[in-house]
Amino acid sequence: MIAYRIFPWLFITCLCVCICSYGQPGTRSEKLLLDNGWRFHLGDIPFPVIRGNSESYNASKAGNAGGAAAVKYDDSQWRVLNLPHDWAVESDVDSSANVAQGYRKRGFGWYRRSFTLDSTDKGKNLELQFEGIATHATVWVNGQVVRYSWSAYNSFYIDISAIARYGKEKNQIAVRVDADAMEGWWYEGAGIYRHTWLVKRPPLHISTDGVFAQPIKTADGSWLIPAEVTLENTGNKSAAPQVNIAVYDKYGKQVTSAQANATVDVLDKAVVKLNLHVNNPELWNIESPVLYTVKTVVTANGSNDQVTTKCGFRTIRFDADSGFYLNDKHVKIQGVCNHIDHVGVGTAMPDALWAFRIQKLKELGANGYRCSHNPPSSILLDLCDSLGMVVMDENRNFNTSPEYLAQLEWMVRRDRNHPAIVLWSVFNEEPIQGSPVGYEMVRRMSKIVKRLDTSRPVTAAMSGGFFEPVNVSQAVDVMGFNYEIKGYDRFHKEHPTQPMTSSEDASGVMVRGEYVTDKTKHTLDSYDTQFPSWAATHRVAWKAIAERQWMAGCFVWTGFDYHGEPTPYTWPTVNSNFGIMDICGFPKAAYYIHQSQWIPNKNVLHLIPHWNWPADSIGKPIKVMALSNADNVKLLLNGKLIGEKKNDLYEMVSWEVPYKPGKLEAIGYKNGKEVSRYVVETTGVPAQLQLIPYKDTLKNDGQDVTPITVQVLDAAGRPVPTANNHITFEIKGAGNIIGLGNGNPNSHEPEKGNQQSLFNGLAQVIVQSQPGAEGVLTITAKAEGLQPATISIPFKKVPAVAAVQ
Repeated sequence: MIAYRIFPWLFITCLCVCICSYGQPGTRSEKLLLDNGWRFHLGDIPFPVIRGNSESYNASKAGNAGGAAAVKYDDSQWRVLNLPHDWAVESDVDSSANVAQGYRKRGFGWYRRSFTLDSTDKGKNLELQFEGIATHATVWVNGQVVRYSWSAYNSFYIDISAIARYGKEKNQIAVRVDADAMEGWWYEGAGIYRHTWLVKRPPLHISTDGVFAQPIKTADGSWLIPAEVTLENTGNKSAAPQVNIAVYDKYGKQVTSAQANATVDVLDKAVVKLNLHVNNPELWNIESPVLYTVKTVVTANGSNDQVTTKCGFRTIRFDADSGFYLNDKHVKIQGVCNHIDHVGVGTAMPDALWAFRIQKLKELGANGYRCSHNPPSSILLDLCDSLGMVVMDENRNFNTSPEYLAQLEWMVRRDRNHPAIVLWSVFNEEPIQGSPVGYEMVRRMSKIVKRLDTSRPVTAAMSGGFFEPVNVSQAVDVMGFNYEIKGYDRFHKEHPTQPMTSSEDASGVMVRGEYVTDKTKHTLDSYDTQFPSWAATHRVAWKAIAERQWMAGCFVWTGFDYHGEPTPYTWPTVNSNFGIMDICGFPKAAYYIHQSQWIPNKNVLHLIPHWNWPADSIGKPIKVMALSNADNVKLLLNGKLIGEKKNDLYEMVSWEVPYKPGKLEAIGYKNGKEVSRYVVETTGVPAQLQLIPYKDTLKNDGQDVTPITVQVLDAAGRPVPTANNHITFEIKGAGNIIGLGNGNPNSHEPEKGNQQSLFNGLAQVIVQSQPGAEGVLTITAKAEGLQPATISIPFKKVPAVAAVQ
């Protein structure tokens, strides 16, 4: 048995869940959003050819970058936009482009941004932060190369204190992005697709990702936070700071504190260690994810720096005989894997859209999230902390060279404070996983992880090779299986002391609202019958996990459909079909299958298919499937009993019903009592549009978004599940449409603009507020021959986001 205990802090750099802070009262630090007002050029811009001696000499000097990286380059004709930005999702699909990238051409792009610094900023530590650029990037500041980035998924931080300019003289950032470079076999987007920041701090300050506080439960049952604070001194004299840490409960009451002194030499770092004791804290768990606030203050030479983070108190344990334990309570991990894109916005995901997606997964009954196959945006981890979702955090590049080990180290440093994270994954499905080379590489990567965090186990998502004499499974703590159901029992028998989980599961494929598999039309039925050769249906895969107590759980591939990797079809199919939900977040039948299996205290009942079949279907058998956790399900058609069957929680229950228009009704029973009822009716023709916003209000910070569901109703007000009308949208007020979609994996309609067709009754439009918006945002949907729909979403006044002007 291997036990792990982890209760880390939450270090947050998000807009939506404001838990980490810079610039609190009494501090001099400021964290300013740098997303707005960038200039963008699609395509590469060659550097000028240099031949002369003088030109060669000058071009090699600091600050003399040429071409579009030059300080005085004329970018006045470039497009002005706000980040996050993904230029790939703005383009049309193209059959000649890479199938894995969703048939979207990527190429190269340039970004430029200028800003000024007040003379009072002289002497401060100034840092640019880029949370993510797809894929490779070169960054210049004031004509100097300051960073090369070799991963789309790693943040990087640039100290510009030495080269900054003050007063009226502008500072110029130039970024060249190479999005032809690929790290994955899925849609990766293109451009600066995550947030950017400018951080101003005192010369003596807390380093970025420099607070590490991990509550642990000691042998005597008490709780201890052995905190580490990394300090940095970019000033011109040595400092002797005092470090103060205080912990506050959810009511704002201080529960403990500690102080320590340190010395930090000029242009040097120091790590300060403090122990904080906490009595009887409330525990973080899936049902009640209680977070504590931690304030770290560093004072010296008349100035101070302060960082506010969060922590959660809990224990985790992976047991080879009985699975996963959270706070010594057995929990089956009911997880999902996901990529990082959404319809309409691609990888340029607003924070509020991440919140929408995690909420949808919680409603599904998921309690686990695998970051596939890369470190996520920090907002995702913040949300998992605050909403109660355990996480497998995953490294992207399997490589033990210094550059790539630094990427792994960055991931652990940034993310190790999150109580949600329970596993570190060092790779996914590497061909050398069953070899001594793979073993040696993972042995070294695991050492890097455990030098930074000993509280969580290391795993790797293996798709084979784990029965070879020397293989990666021997270098990890928890064995991770990808689609290897047949290997579960043998591995457990041969390695009875090693904990096991399914790191990637199922890969069943279906298309929302389709009930016939037709290869000529690229459709897949929704009865959970279709899966690739390596995979299994949702029902078979979950049964294999549920019936083996020693399997910690699973991470289903995937929670949502995503751009790219179309399977089993290729062109004209452009999106995946693996999702439990489609790319908009609309549930497929798999959603109700898993809900039935994953939420035992909720009475779940759902019927498929719809009951709108053409006239020539009358009398022909239609497969009707009830997705439920009831003991028994009764089915009636137009009040006439079709039959009652005992439900199988793994297989569900179905009937062959001769089609007749009318009302199909299911009734669920537990212990002989009716607990659920679901009705599917034959509807009339489309008559009117309906708009349903996910949120009733929008914050006026220019960051908030809400998806809006678009559907068609018949004259009786019933949704028409077969409607495919073309919709035009009009928007009034201080907001914008930032994306559209309909969940159709074969759709080639633009995801930007103001038009979209319904697919099997549904479409989605995503709107975003503008900074300082007042009044309401009004959205109108129109379609030929249908009554239009209009909704108004009020703006909620909130403090403006601190930003670089």
